[in-house]
Amino acid sequence: MHELSIATAIVEQAADIARADGVDGVSSVTVRVGELAGVVPDALHFAFEVARDGTALAAARLIVEQVPARAWCGGCAEEFAVGVPPFFWCPHCDRPSRELRSGRELEITGVAGAPPPA
Repeated sequence: MHELSIATAIVEQAADIARADGVDGVSSVTVRVGELAGVVPDALHFAFEVARDGTALAAARLIVEQVPARAWCGGCAEEFAVGVPPFFWCPHCDRPSRELRSGRELEITGVAGAPPPA
């Protein structure tokens, strides 16, 4: 399960971001995951729970924003969903597309600090 190595990297990077911002704890981490990134969101959630143990993210939750795979057809200037498995044939003009516009993302887009203890 490669999601564990991805989750570990997310925890490490989010902790670095929190430290750089002067925050001791993290309440949530938001990531964008493309439909074609090869990451299973449920497996990533599970792996994140394992990877966060004993870190500044021990109580943090993972928010996964899924990004659909979309391609661009230069022939008719239309964007279209490619689906899974991907099909890069334009449904508008019946020509192949060579440009994937979205769907490969795997990035941290937000790290929210935990509120200070009362």
